[in-house]
Amino acid sequence: MKYLCDPQIIPTVVPQDVADIELYATRCSDFSTWLHVDIADGAFAQNTTWPFVDPFQKQELESLKGSTPRIPQSMSLEAHLMVAEPTELGEQLARVGFTRISGHIEAFESAEHARVALDAWRSAGTKEAGIAMKIGTPLAVLENVTDVCDFIHVMSIQEIGEQGHAFDERILSHVEEIHALYPDMMVAVDGGVSEASVEELVRAGANRLIIGHALADSSNPAKTYMQILERAQKGCAPLSGVVV
Repeated sequence: MKYLCDPQIIPTVVPQDVADIELYATRCSDFSTWLHVDIADGAFAQNTTWPFVDPFQKQELESLKGSTPRIPQSMSLEAHLMVAEPTELGEQLARVGFTRISGHIEAFESAEHARVALDAWRSAGTKEAGIAMKIGTPLAVLENVTDVCDFIHVMSIQEIGEQGHAFDERILSHVEEIHALYPDMMVAVDGGVSEASVEELVRAGANRLIIGHALADSSNPAKTYMQILERAQKGCAPLSGVVV
């Protein structure tokens, strides 16, 4: 796949239960076709979300096998696994209808372990599998996994797992470097992203912008979404013809 500047704005939810996912997906369905679901276990990330809010709720995933959260047909779900043991959880989420899944490179024992996990997620039904990474992680860790990645998901905040943290400007140079090393790789940026930063991020090489509190705090999320998208599109260089 050849890189084409086509920025996507993806709303995110930090769910306490399946109902949170369903409710937020319905709210966003008027202006987005994707919902990004943050999943944290309280160990790898500082906060705790579904299905780790209550240890007994881990059984909830088993009960959902063969079905999906009840969301509008126009919507697709992507999971960002900020957990210490992402492999099995990713397989379970793939089976219940998550179309796109990323797990943190820092959570895997080795590059080979990461490769096995991504293959397992695809075998379980997800269409896209990718690697997520913290902002302080050296980019060299990507060398042995990018050939099996559909995308790279990079964090643009210091503390992962919760919305509202400040955007870290270092991410701009990180995205530029990833784009230079892997020019055809889809790059997603997550954490503190807002209308103020999306244009520069797209110009640096990001194509997916994960938006949390900027939409959640808006009195008119549909209008805010379009404003952010229009600003992001300004980051694309003018195209004189077909990109090849």
